[in-house]
Amino acid sequence: MRKQINGLAAIVENSFDLDPFSGSLFVFCNKSRNRLKILEWDGDGFWLYFKRLEKGRFRWPEPGEEATMALTGEELNILLGGARVELKLRRNEVFERRAM
Repeated sequence: MRKQINGLAAIVENSFDLDPFSGSLFVFCNKSRNRLKILEWDGDGFWLYFKRLEKGRFRWPEPGEEATMALTGEELNILLGGARVELKLRRNEVFERRAM
């Protein structure tokens, strides 16, 4: 999760042979599956979104499964919001919040 916009755009272009300027969202997850970065081109610049879960993990393919997936907008919402629903069912909300 150390790469920023240029590094992530290079991964999209070189490793996955996709166009980072296509207007698609490109989602990257760390090994622990508790952090996501989303790279988006909006026509005149890149957006880089970052989400860190305080508890729980994102649902993500296991090592050895397919490296790239095509998701619909609804599936992306489930990915981003699914962890929140799962946390509410299984764990208490995070009440103590502090920046590190």
